[in-house]
Amino acid sequence: MTEAPPPPRLSFVIPVHNEAGNVGPLHEELRRTARDLDVAYEAIFVNDGSKDDTRACLEALRQSDPHLKIVDLDGNFGEAAALSAGFAHARGAVVVTLDGDGQNDPADIPRLLARLGSELDVVSGRRYQRKERFLTRVLPSRVANWLIVRATGVPVYDCGCGLKVYRREVVAGAQLPRGMNRFLPAILGVDPSRVGEVWVNDRERGAGGSHYGLGRTFAVVRDLLALPLLARRRPPGPRLDRTVRGAPAALVAGALLAVLTALGWPGERGPALVVALGALLAAGVGWAVGYNVRRYRCAREVGVFRVRAVF
Repeated sequence: MTEAPPPPRLSFVIPVHNEAGNVGPLHEELRRTARDLDVAYEAIFVNDGSKDDTRACLEALRQSDPHLKIVDLDGNFGEAAALSAGFAHARGAVVVTLDGDGQNDPADIPRLLARLGSELDVVSGRRYQRKERFLTRVLPSRVANWLIVRATGVPVYDCGCGLKVYRREVVAGAQLPRGMNRFLPAILGVDPSRVGEVWVNDRERGAGGSHYGLGRTFAVVRDLLALPLLARRRPPGPRLDRTVRGAPAALVAGALLAVLTALGWPGERGPALVVALGALLAAGVGWAVGYNVRRYRCAREVGVFRVRAVF
């Protein structure tokens, strides 16, 4: 009976969706980085329902590289789910995540690993000289990161940077609902004192176009409202879930109160308008929190991805 090979020291996890033009150059850069580090490693590319030749390109690369593993998902589940799938298949003591578009520079990985040391569980990249448009990408990102730090106390000021290093136990069993990758590592409930940041290089996308637009700003704000409840080691339980189930009813009640008060009931129009806006705001916040608590519990109980095959 053949014994299973020992686990590698490092696991690179790279979610990809329609990145046929980028996986080859990125794979070669990862090979050079691993060679310079002189450690046992695996490179896990998670194919998240690509419609182009991404999978074919990965299969061709795998022919000459036994370190490469392909996790082929049964559909497009989003980056958060693809990361979760990669975490589930990673065997290394340390897990390194990168975006599949080539914007993260593998040459920065040794510095993140050196920063990890023994006193930290997570080291996140912080991009300088961003290559994206300031008004539509950089500015909203900075505002969101400032809010995330205030909401969670986790000192990561660039959650959107895909280059991160984790101890495997931090990500083991993670089931991240769609969009929650934007709040890594805070959403994992890591002790803030065991999280560090390192300045990293930001590069132009290698090929293809961005999969994200300005429209994601609304989703970030919506999900951010529930983050203080979700960013804990202990996941939301049934009691909290039952509590937030009343959020839709609160939304309807708030909307009704808003209409009545805007019409002048029970007092003058000025104070009534303030009450109306306050009721709508409270109802909206309640809905957002309830929505995210429910889908977070569902993700943990049902899962967020389906695997078609592993190569």
